Order: sequence, then C-alpha cells, then structure tokens
Amino acid sequence: MTSLARRGVLKCLPVAAGAVVTGMAASPQAVARQEADPSFPQPEIRRTSPRTGRLETRLTVGFTEQVIPGVGTVTTRTYEGAVPGPTLRVRPGDSLEITQVNALPPNAETTNAETTHAGATHAGATHAEATDQDMNVPHHFNTFNLHTHGMHVDPTGEADNIYRTFEPSDTPGSTTTYRSRFDVPADHPAGTFWYHPHHHGSTATQLLNGMGGVLVVEGDIDEVPEIAAAKEVVVCINELKLSGGRVPDLTSHGAYDGIISTFLVNGAKNPVLTIAPGEVQRWRVVNAGAITAHFLSLRGHELHQIACDGITLMEPVATTGLTLPMGGRVDLLVRGGKPGTYKLSGGGPSQTLLTLVVTGDARPMSLPTSLPGRPTSLPEPTRTRTLTFRSYENVFSGAFPNAYRILGDGETPPADPLAGRRDLAWGRLAADFVNQRVRLGEVEEWTVVNDSHAHSHHPFHLHTNHFLLTAVDNRRLATPVWHDTVSIPPNGSVTFRLRAEDFTGRSMLHCHQLQHGDEGMMQIVDYVR
Repeated sequence: MTSLARRGVLKCLPVAAGAVVTGMAASPQAVARQEADPSFPQPEIRRTSPRTGRLETRLTVGFTEQVIPGVGTVTTRTYEGAVPGPTLRVRPGDSLEITQVNALPPNAETTNAETTHAGATHAGATHAEATDQDMNVPHHFNTFNLHTHGMHVDPTGEADNIYRTFEPSDTPGSTTTYRSRFDVPADHPAGTFWYHPHHHGSTATQLLNGMGGVLVVEGDIDEVPEIAAAKEVVVCINELKLSGGRVPDLTSHGAYDGIISTFLVNGAKNPVLTIAPGEVQRWRVVNAGAITAHFLSLRGHELHQIACDGITLMEPVATTGLTLPMGGRVDLLVRGGKPGTYKLSGGGPSQTLLTLVVTGDARPMSLPTSLPGRPTSLPEPTRTRTLTFRSYENVFSGAFPNAYRILGDGETPPADPLAGRRDLAWGRLAADFVNQRVRLGEVEEWTVVNDSHAHSHHPFHLHTNHFLLTAVDNRRLATPVWHDTVSIPPNGSVTFRLRAEDFTGRSMLHCHQLQHGDEGMMQIVDYVR
C-alpha cells in the first residue's frame, strides 16, 4: 500500500466563518490528562492490548433511556447504552474484533399504503411489500451492520462489509449476535475515524438516534513532541431528532420536518471545557450527524488544523473557520487565548456545541512547525469520470415522493425508459448493478457535480480509499487535500484524483446526507485488479 500517511476533507477546508475542533491519538499521558478534567465528558475508551495486538470488544445495540440535562428524558437506540458509543483505539497492524449484539425488538411491518411508491400502492400494502417494489424506501429500522468510516480496510467478508445485515430476533426480548473483524494494515495512517451502522434503509434513523462512535488509529503523529504534550479531547457531535423524548422512524419523507435538531457533544448538551491561557489542546472533532453540516466557529481564537478525515497535513494550517460535513472529521490544535468564556458554535451561529472557559495561570506551550503528513500529489490520470448528484421533487406517489439520483458515468439505467423522471430505478441504488469498476493502482480523475436546487447538501463519501481533492468549482486548490467525505457546493462541483489500493471487492459511494442515501443516492463501487 502506498503510504496513506494522511488525508484531508473538503469540509475541512478553511472558510471565513467559524473554526472547528479536532484532536489526535492519545498517548497514556494524554489519557491521564483527560481523566484529570472530569467536568468535560469523554466517551469510554477501549484500546488494543499491547501484548496481543488485538482489541476484542462487544457492542450491544438496544433502546436506552437516559436523562440528559437541558434536554430531558430520552429513549434512543444506542451502542452500549450511551451516546456516543465507546471510543475504540488501535494501532497499525492490530486486529479489531467486535461481537455485535442486536437487542432491538423485531422489525415492525407497517400496514399503510402511504409508505409505498407507485407499483405497490394497493390497499393494505405493507412496508415490506413497498421495499420489494423499491429497495430505496426506508425500512427495517431495527436492522443494522457496521461501517468503519474512513478506514482503509477490507470491504468484504466480516470486515467493512456494508452489505451484511444484522437482523434482530423474531422473538421479542431475545437477541442475535454477529461478528466483525478488521485487520488494520501495518502502514495504515494514524488519525481520527469513526464507526456507525450502514444498513441501507435504516442508516439515517439510527444515526439520528445517536448510534456512532469514534475510532482512533494511533501512530506517528502522536510522537510529534508538541502534540504528545497536548491534552487530547474527543469532540463527537451527535445529532438527535427528538419528538416526545424519542426519534421517529423515517416512515415518510417529512418525518423529521419541523423537528429541531438536538446537538450533543459526547452525549451532553453544551458541556464546559477549560483551558489555561497559552495551553495547547488537541481536539478530535467528528460530525456524527446524519443531516446537518457544521459551520464551526470559536471566537477570539485562531485554530491550527493538523489533519482532516484521518490524514495528517504536511504542516499545521492556521484558520479562523472551517466547515465540517456529515461524516467528516478534523483534527486541530487549540491554544487558549485571553481569560474568558467562548462559545463553539456549529450548524448555525445560534447553535452552541460547547463552551470553552479560558482560566488559571498561563501555560505557554509550543506548536509544531512540521508534521509527518501524506504528500499531496498523484500522477496524471489515465481515466476520467463525471458524476452528477441531482434530486427531483414530487415524482413518486406515496410517502417518499422525491427522487435522489446519481447520474452520469455509471448511472443505474431506467427500468422503463418511457417513465422518464418517474422511473424507480434510474440513477438510484440497485442491488444487482455495479456502477463503478475501479482498477487498483490506476490514477483516475473524477468530477462530481451538484445540480440539485431544493436539496443543496450532498456530501460525497467514498468507502475504502481516500481521494485527493484538487479543485472546487473548477478552481484549482493551491494545496490539494486528502478526503474521504467532501461537500459538493450547491450548483457547483469538486474534482479529485483517486488511486485505489490493496483491497478488491464491492464497496460503495453515496451522499452522506443519510436520508438521501437511504432513499437511493448511492452507487456500488467494485475494486478490481
């Protein structure tokens, strides 16, 4: 595998608005410093045994009731009874072995003609029958699987295989058990990744319940002296769509319309973090939401970006603002400014994610001047592809009237060419159609266009491999950035180069506005030799 040392994210590109937070892998000293500041919540940490090089753990998914100050009593689907789930920490060359327990109740079969599209709208049609007609009707909200977002690991078998299904038991009160194993390559980049369910049809609902957790690969970046000296802080931003203390299932297109998002950081609403003047902290920020991009801002502070999407930069980049798409991650060094209270806002200027209090005696700390980053160049491409993300309003009957399509090279063909934009198959995910065959080792250049008007948020996410962003809206970047998730500007485009490596098999690309993904804005990618 060519050195995957680090990559960046489009949404990690600085913008003149706000600042994002992030962090990197934790040394034992950093963990000790985390524990010394109990006022700011941190997810439970589960790490590889240094003796065996294996992390064997269990993730149980079930409904959990929690009392969240400032929110109230909520009952949501969770990993291990918490939002977010535990932080998993591994090193290159380790194996991650997860036993997953589905403790959710059996899937309900909704009898309601309104849940169907054309072709299954007869009276008494069930949600299951609708899915038989159109797999892109959200369904089976208690079925899940596991995706290690951003990880360069095998997309097949028991690894990062999002085509698996972890069904609940047919007997209420019983559980089912599934196993996943991820072998982390010896040259895997150190950085911030995350895990979440990825069963087609239920992903948006489950993430909006808070299902997700941080996955850290420790390595070379952690040994940079200035970074090793900094306190590490995980900032996992979950988005919940709560109504009456629960998250409704996505049984109609407008199920979440009118429900204001509740944003939690490490399971708390607006937690307070302290920092001394001059102290440097290392923040790992993960946007674990399904619907909202964060335009992050921390007034009075210049933030120093060191990585995006798990890929380290060649040197820190000072920024006053940054946008983080759904699924994106960013790593920053934050230096405490003048004593006072500051708000980290995201999702809009009125949304406070956390409060930073600068207090205490000054602790002058240094910033690094260089980093062990991944070079930002690839050879000239031997192939080009163009994809267009496009949505159509009110083209289907039933509860899901909109069509979210990926058109252009490799588009899914229509089932009925005469149906036009009302065709159920055209440009949407089809289980038996491979949209993109990508040959390992070849350099390609892709242009991805967003020409949707009413639905402007279309983050592009590619599984298994990172890509090198070279241009936005046909304007070349002065320094290309590595990504696995990038926002496509409304009525704009992104251009990137891709060299897939190491792993063959079926994987995926899709819109990471996950309601769009569940409704068909996805494609099958087959990596071949």
